Amino acid sequence: MCGIAGIRRFDGEPVQRERLEAMVSTLDHRGPDANGIELRGAVALGHTRLSIIDLSGGVQPMVLSENDRELVVTFNGEIFNYLELRQELIALGRRFDTTSDTEVLLQAYAQWGEDCVQHFNG
Repeated sequence: MCGIAGIRRFDGEPVQRERLEAMVSTLDHRGPDANGIELRGAVALGHTRLSIIDLSGGVQPMVLSENDRELVVTFNGEIFNYLELRQELIALGRRFDTTSDTEVLLQAYAQWGEDCVQHFNG
C-alpha cells in the first residue's frame, strides 16, 4: 500500500520542501519502492510507492503538461478497467508515456474533467 502526504497553504506562501520531505519519510514503510515530491507554490504532494502496475513507469506524483496547464496527481488504488480506458483514450487522441493506471486517471481527467469518475471501475 502506498503513502500519500500533502500540504495546502491558505496564506499563499510556498510550501517548504523540508516539511513535506519529513512527512513523506514517515510513510516509507507504506511504499518502500520509490518516493516523490511535487511542489507547486502553496500546494505540495508527496508519495511513497509500493510498485504493482508498471513497475518502472508509474512514478508519482505524476504530472501532465498540455495546453498551457499542468495537472498533478498522486494516487493509491487500482482502476480495474484501466487497460480498456487507455485504449479508449488513445482512440480519442491521448498519448501515453507509461502503462500505469495512474496515467490513465490523469489522462481521463484531462479528457473528461470531473466526469472521468463515471468511466472508472475501481
